[in-house]
Amino acid sequence: MRIETWSDVVCPWCYLGARRLTAAIGQFVEAHPDARPTVRFRAYELDPGAPAEPRPMRPVIERKYGPGAFDSMTARLTALGVAEGIEYRFEDTLRVNTFDAHRLLAWAGAIDDGSLDRSSIDHDGGSGVQQRLSDALFRAYFTEGRNVAERVTLIEIGRLAGLDPEEAAEVLESGAFAEEVRTDEETARDLDITGVPATVVDGRLLVPGAQEVATFARVLERAAASVR
Repeated sequence: MRIETWSDVVCPWCYLGARRLTAAIGQFVEAHPDARPTVRFRAYELDPGAPAEPRPMRPVIERKYGPGAFDSMTARLTALGVAEGIEYRFEDTLRVNTFDAHRLLAWAGAIDDGSLDRSSIDHDGGSGVQQRLSDALFRAYFTEGRNVAERVTLIEIGRLAGLDPEEAAEVLESGAFAEEVRTDEETARDLDITGVPATVVDGRLLVPGAQEVATFARVLERAAASVR
C-alpha cells in the first residue's frame, strides 16, 4: 500500500494530519501484521513567494486578515495539537521559503525508495528516513521556531533525522532534487489538489485535510479490501 501526502513543512494542519495518519497506519498494521504500507511526503509550497529573509508570522497574518486574526486562527490548532502530542508555539513561527526543505525531503524519499545508496544514512537501518525528516522539520518550525529556509539549519535537522550532514550540504548547494519538487507540485495540480494536507492512497483514494484518525483508518481498510 502506497500512501502519498502532499504537504508543506510550514502548514500546521499538515503537521496535525501527519500525526493522525501515522496513528491510523499504526492501527492498520496492528490489525494486518503482514501489511507493508509506505508513506511518501510530496511537495506543496503554500507560499512559494516567501522572501529569503525570515519575518515573524503574526504581522504577516494580521496584515492579510486583520487585527486579531492570528490569535483566532491559532487558538483552535493549539488545542488540537495537544491531543496529538504537538506543541505549537505559533508566536515563534516565521514566514520563510520552503523550497530547499522540500528538496531535502525529496532526497530522503529517494533513499527510502532504494534509488540511492543508503550510505547517506549515518545510523542504523534508515527505514523511513523521510518520515523522520518530515517530523523533525515540523517540530523545528512549529515548536522550536527555527528558520527552515536556512541551509545550515536544514543540515542540522537532517542530521537529527539520520542523514549524513556532508551529503545533505552537497544536495542543498548543488540544487539537486529541484525537478522532483516541481514534479510533485505539477502532479498536485493534475490531481486538482488546491489545499494541504492531501493524502492519496494507492493512487486512487484521496483524503483531503487533517482528518481524524478513524477516518484515515477507514480509508486504509477500504484500500486493503479492494485488493484482496
